[in-house]
Amino acid sequence: MNMTPRQRFLATMHFGSPDLVPLTPGGPRESTLAAWQQQGLPEDVRWHEHLWDLLGIPREITQPQINPGVSFIMIPTFEEKVLEHRDGHYIVQDWMGAITEIADTYDYTYIRSAKDFVTRKWHSFPVKTRADWEEKLKWRYDPGAPERFPEDFEARCTALRQRDYVFGLSFSGAFWQLREWCGMEGLCILMADEPEFVEEMIGFWTDFVLKTLEPLLRLAPPDHIVVNEDMAYKLHSMISPKMVRRFLMPAWEQWIAAIKAANPEAVVEVDSDGYNGELIPLWIEVGFDACSPLEVAAGNDIVAFRRRYGDQIAFRGGIDKRALAKGGDVMRAELKRVVPPLLESGGYIPSCDHGVPPDISWPNFIAYTRLLAEMTGWL
Repeated sequence: MNMTPRQRFLATMHFGSPDLVPLTPGGPRESTLAAWQQQGLPEDVRWHEHLWDLLGIPREITQPQINPGVSFIMIPTFEEKVLEHRDGHYIVQDWMGAITEIADTYDYTYIRSAKDFVTRKWHSFPVKTRADWEEKLKWRYDPGAPERFPEDFEARCTALRQRDYVFGLSFSGAFWQLREWCGMEGLCILMADEPEFVEEMIGFWTDFVLKTLEPLLRLAPPDHIVVNEDMAYKLHSMISPKMVRRFLMPAWEQWIAAIKAANPEAVVEVDSDGYNGELIPLWIEVGFDACSPLEVAAGNDIVAFRRRYGDQIAFRGGIDKRALAKGGDVMRAELKRVVPPLLESGGYIPSCDHGVPPDISWPNFIAYTRLLAEMTGWL
């Protein structure tokens, strides 16, 4: 009997024996879609469904997918407003309370949304002192705020328990969230100068996430939870392993324990751009099941990581977007380098190593997806 998408995902990520490996080539953003529509993708179709039909791959989803509607963001948010418009740029107070600059070819909704590949500049962040934390931010994170859950939350959970698809969600990890409050430089300075204050904020965020997750874990435990951290540069992690142990691992441990208590089969994944070589051993130690997206340009070699760590951690991503942009023999060589050895060892869902950029043409994306479908057994 063929597996459901849910069974297939869990079997793959837990180094089991799926009937097929999930086919997830990666997703475009606005500028990519605009380029593809100039290169042959019809404008009035959903790219994913059109591509599957083009390749003759059956669509997997047979049920309407339900969003439980749980919100982890601050309530209320800050007022979004343009403070200044000059030299082709907006200076904006965004909904998180930061003062941000963005080109006026976009509006301020692009500042905090991954709708496209957009360069932004941050001028200041809401938390510089303990007084800022208490007066501007802390009170906005009440896990009991009624707006955090839709009125029909329990009915949605009842329907979710009958799903045959992968139900997943994501939330900001401790490093990611404090960086949003304090800024990268501000957070690192506080870690050195006021570590107890940082631990206090992380403890608060840890507890907030646990309390917000609790109703969902009780009524409809997810299959896949991604903790967003983005904590590495091109060559190194943004903070030392020693600081990771002190500041971040206690939060991760508590979240993973709560998730696994509700659903032992859940895949708990950490998402971090940049070079993850210094971090993977810590993620394994703390109990993460998987990590992504493993950007090749940042120095991640997913094949070498698998040789080193075996079945201790699963991967998603790891296919060099630059090779996909070149297409042809370069693209084929990259897939042959990565996909067969990782599929043989299990615990791997191949995909582009980040959002699909516009230099990957529509014809190249079709060719890449076709080869990926052949390698994963869909064609």
